[in-house]
Amino acid sequence: MAKNEDPSFVMFSTAHIMAGVVLCLSIFLLFILKQKRPHQLKKSLLLERFFALSLLIMEVLYHVWMIKAGRWDLSNSLPLELCSISLVAAILLLWTGNRHLYDFVFFAGIGGALQAVATPDLDLSYPHFRYFHFFYTHFGIILTALYFTWMKGFGPTFKGIIKTMVALNLLLPLVFAVNIFVHGNYMFLRMKPIGGSLLDFLGPYPWYILSLEAVAILMFVSLWLLFRKRAVIEEKLWS
Repeated sequence: MAKNEDPSFVMFSTAHIMAGVVLCLSIFLLFILKQKRPHQLKKSLLLERFFALSLLIMEVLYHVWMIKAGRWDLSNSLPLELCSISLVAAILLLWTGNRHLYDFVFFAGIGGALQAVATPDLDLSYPHFRYFHFFYTHFGIILTALYFTWMKGFGPTFKGIIKTMVALNLLLPLVFAVNIFVHGNYMFLRMKPIGGSLLDFLGPYPWYILSLEAVAILMFVSLWLLFRKRAVIEEKLWS
């Protein structure tokens, strides 16, 4: 358990706002760097794998910390949250460049990580390791998706939305079964997070799960339209 002197995380506190500022600056920097265009980034493989390893190491260290702190438990420590699954997909995407993984990381990864950053399910704050782990890994998911979009020439497709929704709905019953077996609440399929989240606006249990499906589709389509339109404009500018 956390020691009494460990800082508690407060939503919309200075530590939370500063994390949001860092994310915005990171996205802006990546947006500026995209002007180099993919054909000038052929030697980026080393950078991609270094970032993948940093995300993997950070996640491994998190589990080591949980074990040492007596926090690791089957009911809440398995990598079965949406962002945990997206993190694994992002690491594999950085290592392999697989197009199918890109679709999942772009839609489910960005959607889930943005929600998590906006309303973190987090109990420890700056300067605790857990604070850095939480935001580094969630930022990593978002930045990986944008990196492959802006730097590598990948782009979201409507077919990618369908594939992501199918993948998510195949995962749901499996995660729900694990929840029952280990008395967990992975992907918040048994109850909403106690600390409050965007799920509070989607109705009571279990209806918020159906509402979340609709929100996911709306968010995925919005991301597709936003980046699809930008890709078309940029293609005309560079042609």
